[in-house]
Amino acid sequence: MSDYAVDALVVGSGAAGLVGALTVRSAGYDVLVVEKTDLVGGSSAMSGGGLWIPNNHVSREAGVEDSFEAAWTYLTHVVPEAGEATSPERLRAYLTHGPEMVKFLADMGFRWRPALGYPDYYPEAPGGSVKGRCIEGAVFDARKLGPWARKLRRYPGAPPIPIHTNEAWKMYLARSRIGIAAFLRLGARLLGHSLLGRRPLTMGGSLVGQLLYLCLKQGVRIWLESPLRELVVENGRVTGAVVNHEGRDVVVAARGGVLLTSGGFEHNQSMREKYLPNPTKTEWAVGSPGNTGDAIQAAVKIGAATALMNKAWGGPIAITPDGKPVFILAERSLPFGIIVDANGERFMNESASYVDCWRNIYEHHRATPCIPSWLIIDQRHRSNYLFGTLMPGRTPEKATGPQYLVRAHSLEELARKIGVDETGLLRTVKRFNELAVKGVDEDFHRGESAYDRFYSDPRVKPNPNLGPLTKPPYYATAIYPGELGTCGGLLTDEKARVMHVDGHPIPGLYAAGNTTAAVFGGTYPGPGSTLGPACTFAYIAAKHIIETLRR
Repeated sequence: MSDYAVDALVVGSGAAGLVGALTVRSAGYDVLVVEKTDLVGGSSAMSGGGLWIPNNHVSREAGVEDSFEAAWTYLTHVVPEAGEATSPERLRAYLTHGPEMVKFLADMGFRWRPALGYPDYYPEAPGGSVKGRCIEGAVFDARKLGPWARKLRRYPGAPPIPIHTNEAWKMYLARSRIGIAAFLRLGARLLGHSLLGRRPLTMGGSLVGQLLYLCLKQGVRIWLESPLRELVVENGRVTGAVVNHEGRDVVVAARGGVLLTSGGFEHNQSMREKYLPNPTKTEWAVGSPGNTGDAIQAAVKIGAATALMNKAWGGPIAITPDGKPVFILAERSLPFGIIVDANGERFMNESASYVDCWRNIYEHHRATPCIPSWLIIDQRHRSNYLFGTLMPGRTPEKATGPQYLVRAHSLEELARKIGVDETGLLRTVKRFNELAVKGVDEDFHRGESAYDRFYSDPRVKPNPNLGPLTKPPYYATAIYPGELGTCGGLLTDEKARVMHVDGHPIPGLYAAGNTTAAVFGGTYPGPGSTLGPACTFAYIAAKHIIETLRR
């Protein structure tokens, strides 16, 4: 006998969970969202908030030419075959229902904007797009959430500035005309919102804030601090779940089904050690702290199949002097910097996508120690560009640490301080400087792709991603292979139904997002390649739940 009964139960309050809940609720059914932590939004709220959705109406109306066929061509070239997770049926479902999901949310009142100019991550591949296929939420006023605004998760330490994903790169060029103009526009934007008394949210804040607002407006119930304990199965069908709510375990019956959207397992050290490449540490994860694989484990206990468990949405991270992991993106792509291994040698294109860099670090580490690797920059990098939240120019001692912006007046001294082979580093810098002057990275092709050049400095010629390291002092920052989230998990079909190890869908059980094995098989086709499929398959699951309830 259940303590509560609803039409649909959603586990996890990130963007996928809220999309699924809103879709079911829009059909008139009773929905409950349960969230493990005390805040709404999960990793979605901490992210850039972009969704990679090919052929969507928002981008088309902004002049981006796209089609199902172009996107299909692109994905078949960049997504590796990885079994059922990347099946043609799942890819087709994503490309078909993604634009539907975007239009559904717009009709519900969600305000989108195109992230024009943020290219696909492999734009030169057949079907690739330089203009990009990413969309994101427009500026949203947090005041509309009332008391729920305080319950919205935010990226730790991130200032509440109304900036969009396709604008952020300009801020890194803080001492250029591009950067100064961007800061002036931001200042004017902030002043305008302030005068009107608004509390503007963009990126992940806008995405989750708008979805939360629409869910609350439609009457979706949300329980915070209510972790999933186990799934309830009757006669082979998932009929609900046991949830710990207000200090006690309660049984929630779900007539139409249970949708699992509670993230991956990047904050579960034992699961990391079992599945991910080693070495691996939870301290390198920048996703929501609630992502400990609970839903994956609960589903596996009732026979659910998993796939791609060794994959992650990874990328280079650094550990700040106060011990916090930060994603390193533009810092490694801009000129006047390189990444080297323990021998002082480069081993990858520093401007490549973060997932490719994560993979390159682990592959190289098998032969040559490169965990940590080291991002080496010179004073021109420090004088011209943001580094994390540190403005260009001064580098105070309190902003440095034994593995963060280690400073030295010569490359020899720097190599000794960080334990990198001195001869190797000098040889590598000499070689790199020669290539930078020519403007052609003959070793790793840095700056050749339109994606590389998205995070670059157009003032630097002839290659905006390359600049010689010649001006002391020099700085070194330790680089580790961290994660935005894991992308292996429950195996689902094209209807977002969780598959049993015996090969059949488990009735009543659905999943989306990082709780599942990624439809892209660990490849990241473009900005928003986590949230795009997550929200799409949550929408697909919700539509199937609605069909079940109508029978």
